[in-house]
Amino acid sequence: MAVSLCFCNATVSPQHHQVRVNLKDKIGLQNVKNLVQTVGIPSITSSPQECLQNGNWVKLICGASFEDVVDIRNLSLVYTLAGVDCIDCAADASVVSAVNEGIEAAREIEPLRRPWVMISVNDDEDLHFRKAEFDPENCPLDCSKPCEIVCPANAISLDGQLIRTQLSYGTNTPGEFKGGVLTERCYGCGRCFPVCPYDKIRVVTYIRDATATAELIKRDDVDALEIHTSGRQTSSFKELWDGLGDSIGHLRLVAVSLPDIGEKTISSMKTIYSVMEPQLCCSNLWQLDGRPMSGDIGRGATKESIAFALHLASMEERPDGFLQLAGGTNAHTADGLRKVGLFKTKAFTRNSGNEKHSVHDLIGGVAYGGYARKIVGRILSSMQSQHGIANIEEHPEYLLQALKEALALVGTVKGYNLC
Repeated sequence: MAVSLCFCNATVSPQHHQVRVNLKDKIGLQNVKNLVQTVGIPSITSSPQECLQNGNWVKLICGASFEDVVDIRNLSLVYTLAGVDCIDCAADASVVSAVNEGIEAAREIEPLRRPWVMISVNDDEDLHFRKAEFDPENCPLDCSKPCEIVCPANAISLDGQLIRTQLSYGTNTPGEFKGGVLTERCYGCGRCFPVCPYDKIRVVTYIRDATATAELIKRDDVDALEIHTSGRQTSSFKELWDGLGDSIGHLRLVAVSLPDIGEKTISSMKTIYSVMEPQLCCSNLWQLDGRPMSGDIGRGATKESIAFALHLASMEERPDGFLQLAGGTNAHTADGLRKVGLFKTKAFTRNSGNEKHSVHDLIGGVAYGGYARKIVGRILSSMQSQHGIANIEEHPEYLLQALKEALALVGTVKGYNLC
């Protein structure tokens, strides 16, 4: 059963993120700055809204349940330098603060425009809003520990020792972890559930609290909201939407993430749009969740998101809103869109005279989650194994490596010249 989750610090007053970048290694950071300038990101970066219209919008998904503020801060820094348009994170005040700190740290290295900060919530039980849980004391000593092997977030350890020191965000207070699931790192992918030979792993699901979410939106550091819905029970969507109240007026973008439910998809989208429209005073976006949390698995994981986009793009009766791919997206997604004729292809509307008018690109862009975190995360893990928990700009050699990986991915949509 899902439980309602409320943040204890959702009513904090707006924070100003002033970050002083450590410049001990000026040469290393200059190399990072030179790379950004050589690629030409400052001169070719448009506003997030323009990128949606031009079909080259890129969103980083930190994860609706991923709450490791150290990694989130570093991921946000790297992908801001890579020119993403939006960073999507858990609807938690400390996580939002970490994202904003990473953005500001990046902008002190190179004064790029800010990406939008988006928070994700759910209207009912959802794969993105769950955690794995088990008691390592109940695990047999001779277990082969397959859960450790399959976890893409390095969130499980059965060694019975401290594997990571988490810092409470904004303090120097270390936390302790001595085995089992590191809750902050678990983002609910579910890969550990079926592999446990003793069926010891439980699923804990939750629903973000609408009132707390509304308070978080009213801070000065949240630009966009994403609502995850199954599309099958629109009454729960309406309940959440109504609960957000006047906070909707503080947003620049409202996104709805939904799976492909076949013939019912369009009718569900229309119902959802009818609920939103009276209070909607900003742009809206439909996130097409092809194969949730699978982009890091392999090349073929992106096929379902492309097929979903192809299906919706052919439906003229779909409601207003940009279309954006997610769920299984990876380095092959942009090429896949090109092959089916959807990459940077213009959408048209007809006026009363039946003349076509181009309004924006048919597909607004692509969101990258598991794959984006994987390619940069392995560099973060390497840095932490050598130096412990650290801000990545304090070790410019790692930042340069991470940025190259991020640019290669973001560049598939942005069209960067990386030669």
